[in-house]
Amino acid sequence: MMLRKAECLVTLGRLQEASQTISDLEGIFAARPTLAASHFQVLQRNLHHLKTKIQEKENISETFPAAPTKAFKDMDLMEESEQIPSASSSVSLCTDPLKGRYLIATKDILPGEILVKEDAFVSVLNPGEMPQLHHGLENKWDTRVTNGDLHCHRCLKHTLATVPCDQCSYAKYCSQQCMQQAWELYHSVECPQGGLLLTLGVFCHIALRATLLARFEDSGKVIRKLCGEISNKDICLPESENMLKTLSCNLGENEENGKIVETPIPGCDINGKYENNYNAVFNLLPHTENHSPEHKFLCALSVAALCRQLEAASFWALKPDLKSSKPKAAVTPALSPELNIWGVVMLRHVLQLQCNAQAITTIQQTGSKESIITDSRQVRLATGIFPVVSLLNHSCSPNTSVSFISTVATIRASQQIGKGQEILHCYGPHESRMGVAERQQKLRSQYFFECNCPACHEEPRATAGPRWEAFCCHSCRAVMQGDDVLSCGNRSCMESVSRGHLVSRLQDLQQQVGMAQKLLRNGKLEQAIQQLLGCQRDAESFLSAEHTMVGEIEDDLAQAYAALGDWQKSATHLQKSLRVVEVRHGPSSIEMGHELFKLAQIFFNGRAVPEALNTIQKAEKVLSIHCDPWSDEIEELRKMRSCLLDLLPVPVGPSG
Repeated sequence: MMLRKAECLVTLGRLQEASQTISDLEGIFAARPTLAASHFQVLQRNLHHLKTKIQEKENISETFPAAPTKAFKDMDLMEESEQIPSASSSVSLCTDPLKGRYLIATKDILPGEILVKEDAFVSVLNPGEMPQLHHGLENKWDTRVTNGDLHCHRCLKHTLATVPCDQCSYAKYCSQQCMQQAWELYHSVECPQGGLLLTLGVFCHIALRATLLARFEDSGKVIRKLCGEISNKDICLPESENMLKTLSCNLGENEENGKIVETPIPGCDINGKYENNYNAVFNLLPHTENHSPEHKFLCALSVAALCRQLEAASFWALKPDLKSSKPKAAVTPALSPELNIWGVVMLRHVLQLQCNAQAITTIQQTGSKESIITDSRQVRLATGIFPVVSLLNHSCSPNTSVSFISTVATIRASQQIGKGQEILHCYGPHESRMGVAERQQKLRSQYFFECNCPACHEEPRATAGPRWEAFCCHSCRAVMQGDDVLSCGNRSCMESVSRGHLVSRLQDLQQQVGMAQKLLRNGKLEQAIQQLLGCQRDAESFLSAEHTMVGEIEDDLAQAYAALGDWQKSATHLQKSLRVVEVRHGPSSIEMGHELFKLAQIFFNGRAVPEALNTIQKAEKVLSIHCDPWSDEIEELRKMRSCLLDLLPVPVGPSG
């Protein structure tokens, strides 16, 4: 029994306990040798095998250590900032007349360190696209599903057996508790307006929900703030004027000895504390002066239509003196005459969202469920407001990475950040995905600012463009340079060609690759490989080795060979694809982490133990910078490592 216990402990990776059990067993037989000589020799041989296996596992663990995620997992914002409760003590809030509020590092920060961990103040699940319905006898029933069918509408938890709302057919929840909480917080008002909210869009839905959540804070503050800002005195009704006289404080303000004292930083309380609450949400900039008149008109029209419906349904309920931070089942806020004021509040939120809405994303597996090698893509699951995350300014080359679990956003350092440096986030336009001109245009149109980050300021205006878009010389493989007519960058080569001709060739190649991918999806692997090998030869004749299309072809070839079980060829092609990903996205990027994960799966399935262990170590190190330690990919890597350690050869001792 003790021998069996030691074997189980070794398999579980609990090597210290296994060693102790073996020592105890040896001690027992040394004190009382009761077995026959032949049985004792068998036991000794088995114990020797176990000790050798333990030693091998300990040596491998030293050679291929687990990525350093445990320290960050255990920390998990253990040292919370006193100024910003949802942020680490490693960051501090500052303000500047030109760039507004921003966060800086108060000490040197290591890659992977958690800087912000914040639950969304409000979030709304994106309905998602309905997959195309395939007609046929086998599809008699419409079984298509969207995000709204597979995720809780309150906490966003992935749920197969959802609990639907008793009153409508759209809202679904992971449990009765989530359904009850949603009803008390906002769904009792939203439920009758479900069709209208889907028509008006996610931004209007978020604006309504944020305003409804204000009921459970001191909503009278909001009314007072608006009455001070809005020149139309008719909006402040007599009832609200009487009510306002009883209030002693205001959003972003404090009344002291009859005087209004502005807080130093918008969104903070009088003590300078910035919390995840409605005060912080209300003080996010709406950029009213920057939106076009047409956009403002459409937003106002949408909010007006929503307010009319709420008024007609008699469901509007905002009681200004309700100060409880949590809803109670027995308390329903009373109807309020300030519906027009709250309409202005909703309009403010709709205008805020263009610059302050945060996409809540998840990693979704793509391709066939039967595929041995996992391919994945990032999809938008919901839209939310995160007041602390909104403090981060943009950079096209950011020093942070964001991930989501349910409605919680986690911001991690993606590189080393020195003390005093600004904490920067990417709003979407990233230097690895688009050129400087396109980035600047997108940032101006959506966020109303000119980006002066190092990537935009220092990016070389080389005529060849980025390496992942570059053409190469057919004769000498040097990068081609120029505008309409491209010339070889090698001075000893006189090759030249029109850009239009190369662009046309690239389009033809993309079409050929698309045909190969269709063959791959249909399971015609040999035909797909032949098509892709032809595309590979064509690409090598005019595209740089780091071109995105070259990487895509190599990735498709790796997938095809993996499906055939030729793991060695699959690994060879994926390693070529990895080089393209590294050039474009960087060695520590999340994209690199996903590709290393795929390579680890290929080595694992091919039982290439040293290569697999080495790749697992690299993949886990990169993914731990961007993902939670309990994310699916990191957990899978750990399981693969455990299995591989059991495959290590154990030398057989003398049989005696």
